[in-house]
Amino acid sequence: MKWSQDAAPSRRALLKTGGLFAGTLMIPGAVSAGMRDGRAMRGKPESLLPPDTFHTPRSAAVASVQPVSRSVLAPGVNQRLMQRAMAALDRHGSRIAHRDRIAVADFSAGSSTPRFHLIDLGDGRVTSKLVAHGSGSDPAHTGYVQRFSNGNGSNASCEGAFVTDDYYIGKHGRSQRLIGLDPTNNNALERAIVVHAAWYANPDMIARRGMLGRSQGCFAVGERELAEVFARLGPGRMIYAAKV
Repeated sequence: MKWSQDAAPSRRALLKTGGLFAGTLMIPGAVSAGMRDGRAMRGKPESLLPPDTFHTPRSAAVASVQPVSRSVLAPGVNQRLMQRAMAALDRHGSRIAHRDRIAVADFSAGSSTPRFHLIDLGDGRVTSKLVAHGSGSDPAHTGYVQRFSNGNGSNASCEGAFVTDDYYIGKHGRSQRLIGLDPTNNNALERAIVVHAAWYANPDMIARRGMLGRSQGCFAVGERELAEVFARLGPGRMIYAAKV
């Protein structure tokens, strides 16, 4: 700002301006702090992060992205789905800060099958977890995804590539926001499609019902599995969900 000699700011005005600027720097940079519910707290992610992860702002971009080999062998993962996931990783590389590990949700399989594959792209190691799908994707509760939807209020799972974002505490406890990267899931943030734990995604549901319960479109995992899922993914990595 340029000041004339006759209108130099007073000390009080300078202090006020400085105070406003300092206050601005202290405000977290997010537009959807309460996306899941009014209690979601964006200022808390540090307390939720596993020791080996860190917060990645939504605006983070990768300056130089090298394509990842699509010949990664991931035992137990459908290879056609794996190829599609690797192609998505290359396609969205500038939006994905960390490309060492990914998750692939194979919604061709039923919910009684560990179908949420956490894959180390360096050595091909795979850890597979149970994961629930949305009630809108399986209205008759068959245990299988019948359809996807990106629509608000659909309660359905959506397909495509997501990048993991920050952690918060919501009505399902510790949760992680997801940003949809494709036209088939770009409403994920608005719909509050997140990763969280749920009682209906615990293994004992299979013994009792033969399948997991259903979410409202979120990737719901077992209550004892959430910490490992968070630790293996962390912010800035890709989840790919589809049927093949």
